[in-house]
Amino acid sequence: MRKRSHLAPALALFIVLIGALLPNTSKAQGAQAEIRALLTERDQDIKALLGRPSSTLSQEREARLRAVVNDIIDFEAMGEAALGSFWEPLSAAQRTDFTTVFADIVRAQSLADLDVYRSSVSIQSVEINGTQAVVSTQTTYQGITTPVVYKMVKQGNLWQVWDIILDDVSTVDGYARSFQAVVRRRGFDTLMESLRRKQASL
Repeated sequence: MRKRSHLAPALALFIVLIGALLPNTSKAQGAQAEIRALLTERDQDIKALLGRPSSTLSQEREARLRAVVNDIIDFEAMGEAALGSFWEPLSAAQRTDFTTVFADIVRAQSLADLDVYRSSVSIQSVEINGTQAVVSTQTTYQGITTPVVYKMVKQGNLWQVWDIILDDVSTVDGYARSFQAVVRRRGFDTLMESLRRKQASL
């Protein structure tokens, strides 16, 4: 009777493990390709709407540009991260109110410096962890290269950005320092009053 190789169980286990890992690897590669295509298309759309540096944006093009720049952002996730532990006690109505006002302010300020969007963009890496992704890019404008990292989350079938780290400075951290200081000292209602005044001024 032929002896069974002692390598057989190990080989079988290896095959099972590889079979289990391959679908996850394939899914991650698909997500990476999806995110690369999403960010590349967004950059192309932005540059097409901007036109030449000397061109003037019509109201229609400006509105479309503002939409392309901001529609990729998950303002609720960004606002939740910015408020930190102060988010959880809020009611559903308070969260909706905060997110709406916060988003209006960010959208209004998003086209303050159009030259930012004229930078050439190269995607360096896309790291996937379940429904979370970290995308490292480099932007180059007038010979100056700046690292920009996008933290993304998948909501349903859509990948959206919840933090942008520009040259090691986190957008969410900046908002967090400001928002949380106000809530800690004077309460959430005071923060909303301040945000509404900002919203009205824009």
